[in-house]
Amino acid sequence: MLYINYAKCGTCKKAKAWLDANNIKYTDRPIKEENPTLDELKAWHKSSGLPLKKFFNTSGLLYKSLELKDKLPKMTEDEMYELLASDGMLIKRPIVVKDDLVLVGFKEAEWEQLK
Repeated sequence: MLYINYAKCGTCKKAKAWLDANNIKYTDRPIKEENPTLDELKAWHKSSGLPLKKFFNTSGLLYKSLELKDKLPKMTEDEMYELLASDGMLIKRPIVVKDDLVLVGFKEAEWEQLK
């Protein structure tokens, strides 16, 4: 299982503590240093069943400074993928990838299926 996170993110710390407390093995991947590729993002989006907009970190400083709240609705899916692949700080985290299961953000009830 792949656990993609940002070490300074409070939600990521909480999620990691939950994984450890539940003895779930994972490979830790820092999103800032190892940004997801375009192909990874496309595959994860497809597996997640979520709208692509849910992959954006809407509370992040970069999201706000780029004024993406106003720009995203006018962007194509390809443009959104390119943008997400350009900087890991734009991506909502943590992300867990286990086989065909992709979870974005930490919601304990959803993460129960990882056990």
